[in-house]
Amino acid sequence: MDEHERQGQKQEDAEELLRRALIDAERSAAVALRVEGLALAHALTVVFHGRSDLGTVQTYVANGGHGAAESLTEAEALYADQARALRDALTAADTVLAVWREPLEELAEGEVTVDRSVDLQVRLPAHRLMPVALVAPERHLTIAPVCGARTLAEGRPPLGIACAQQDVTHVYPLPDDPERCLEDFAQRAAEHARELAGRIERQEQNVRRFLELNGEDFHEAG
Repeated sequence: MDEHERQGQKQEDAEELLRRALIDAERSAAVALRVEGLALAHALTVVFHGRSDLGTVQTYVANGGHGAAESLTEAEALYADQARALRDALTAADTVLAVWREPLEELAEGEVTVDRSVDLQVRLPAHRLMPVALVAPERHLTIAPVCGARTLAEGRPPLGIACAQQDVTHVYPLPDDPERCLEDFAQRAAEHARELAGRIERQEQNVRRFLELNGEDFHEAG
């Protein structure tokens, strides 16, 4: 077989693999796991979808107790350990987030809401673990469980609680004391505000100096 024929064979193999990935149901399996009894999320459904020929596993987390899909016996055995690890992670994160609610209300001195939307208005420094977050609107402060980038096959993912306020973010370990974390984050946010104010002041001073050197009055030019 010459080089041209080998290239053609590779192209056909790739197209066949793509075709089977899209329509060959016999090579795929799905398992759904319900996580109930949560303090804030009420109920979550975790869906594992995998393909034996591609060696892939996709995981989806959705609000609500959706019906579990029928699965192959082999798929149930394959995903059992992963499902337990993710269930434990979700339960732990939800419990900790509920503990954060009261300290956050005391800090915010206002309303704290539970945001169950998929798309938050702030960027977090790590992947969201679940579609649940605490939001203090008056403080523009969002608290959400996050996890590190690790496959479920490697065990329970590293978890944390992310605090986000405009362009200031930080992740705290899950077992940390919420009051201490909120106090630390408030200090970080205040320090960031001081640094930002200092940069703005230095920029204004540079503009004033530039106008003075060019013989222009700052106030008239402004």
